[in-house]
Amino acid sequence: MTIRTSFPSGGDECAAWLTLPTGPGPHPVVVLVHGGGATHEMMLAQYEKWFSEAGLAVVAFDFRHLGESGGLPRQLMSTRRYATDVDAALTFVRSRPELDSGRVALWGTSFGASHVIAAAARHPEISAAVVQCPVLSGRAVVARAGVRHLLRFTRPIISDLLRSVLGLPRRYVPLVGRPDELAFVNQAGALEGWQSVTPPGYEFDNRVTASSGLGMLFYNAAARASSVRCPLLLCACDRENLIAPTVLEKAAAAAPQAVLEHYDADHFTVYHPPIVEHVVADQIAFLTEHLAPKAA
Repeated sequence: MTIRTSFPSGGDECAAWLTLPTGPGPHPVVVLVHGGGATHEMMLAQYEKWFSEAGLAVVAFDFRHLGESGGLPRQLMSTRRYATDVDAALTFVRSRPELDSGRVALWGTSFGASHVIAAAARHPEISAAVVQCPVLSGRAVVARAGVRHLLRFTRPIISDLLRSVLGLPRRYVPLVGRPDELAFVNQAGALEGWQSVTPPGYEFDNRVTASSGLGMLFYNAAARASSVRCPLLLCACDRENLIAPTVLEKAAAAAPQAVLEHYDADHFTVYHPPIVEHVVADQIAFLTEHLAPKAA
């Protein structure tokens, strides 16, 4: 059973979804952290179902400025605000009597993996963390796309910054597009991949404030991996098409309790059959091991 709820964050409200397993609580809980620009409606329901069937409570949410959450301007992506939202989600977990605040895991996908790594480094009380198809460095994504691609955003970024200062409507650019299009992510297959995780009838708002790219460019969560003390499962796609695999390998080597698993998938096929069942089975095994009640 999934309950639509909310929690406060930074003066706004984050839309949230609480899914409880059968049986008496308090339950161990997994907090789901979605990828860049994505919302709850984009495939998170399947993870809520699978994890809750395994006996885990699940908290999912939309970041501020996205989806059903509050916050203006819309489609603003801010790593600082996202960190606040993840912390607010953890505060929400502690406020719910049906959830065991001593057995909490973080789960992140794509760019959400960066927020999970950073949050796990800030919160040593976290019991475990899982990331899949992780994008752990904004610079690494840009490096794969090329400097020429980045330079095309100079004018939109400056325009958006000026509009923000002057209180004018923001300048937007597409978040994802086809190769050679002006979009923050335009690698081959990226647009089709985003569309593959968007359910029929759901309108994905494919835009982002242009200056959001500055924060993403200098965001390097991989550098925080050595500070993640909890058990950490990294699910790597062997055909990853958004970021060089060496970034993930270095992060896995730096984290004291990291487990690196490889899958024959790209950044988007990891969400779909047949590979998703294999990946989730490994994640459930990892989570149930590390969220099990501690011996008295």
